[in-house]
Amino acid sequence: MSTDLKNVVTSLYTSESRISVRFRYLLALFDLGTVAFFIVTAPFPTTPSLYVVGYIIAAIIVVDLAARLWIADDPVNLLCQPYILADFIVIGSFLADPFYAHSLAFFRVLRGLRFFHAGYLLADLRRDFTFFQKHEDTIFAANNLLIFVFFCTSVVFEFFFKGDDDPYSYIDALYFTVATLTTTGFGDVTLATAGGKLLSVVIMVVGVALFVQLAKSIFRPAKIKHKCTNCGLLRHETDAVHCKHCGATVFIETSGKT
Repeated sequence: MSTDLKNVVTSLYTSESRISVRFRYLLALFDLGTVAFFIVTAPFPTTPSLYVVGYIIAAIIVVDLAARLWIADDPVNLLCQPYILADFIVIGSFLADPFYAHSLAFFRVLRGLRFFHAGYLLADLRRDFTFFQKHEDTIFAANNLLIFVFFCTSVVFEFFFKGDDDPYSYIDALYFTVATLTTTGFGDVTLATAGGKLLSVVIMVVGVALFVQLAKSIFRPAKIKHKCTNCGLLRHETDAVHCKHCGATVFIETSGKT
């Protein structure tokens, strides 16, 4: 019975059947939905109804994580992956809510790190969407930048702007984060404490690096990730028939649409 169940779970997470692909897309929509939920609810006080929704989301994440570890060939290696560690942090933020003075909800935005690492989802997207094939690096870079922006926004709001006497809102925290990241520095919203200044430095250094990565992915020629079986070159032009490095024939999967 256990073996049969494991085979079913393995098929859902790894096979190319129609049901399995739809299951993975459904999980991807859940991931996107949870990130959107965490961002939208960040400015609001935690209510019993939000607690309930949050714990339901956490329970689904736990089941999904347990399933991935169960079917993994190397569970220890999987546990060391950044997106899996992010899942543990998200789960921990829910468990810590009743015991910690500050909300740790800002950690939940890190859920977005696992979107493109959800099992075989990346292969599904490359196979089913030509747009994703051509703009994969740009989508990755934009995803990382958005996660960073909203993570920092939530940290700024929770630890520096959130209080009965503080006039600043979540929008102000977002405004400060973007202004700092772009090094615009209008100076109308600032963090005066030592911790705030250190956070501003982190936002500038990491944010600029992520922004440059996004700009590079937008302006450089579009290529598709496909490993050449002969020399191992990973990137090729979208219409490549032969590897530019070694000349071997490459077979790049397409959607079959013209």
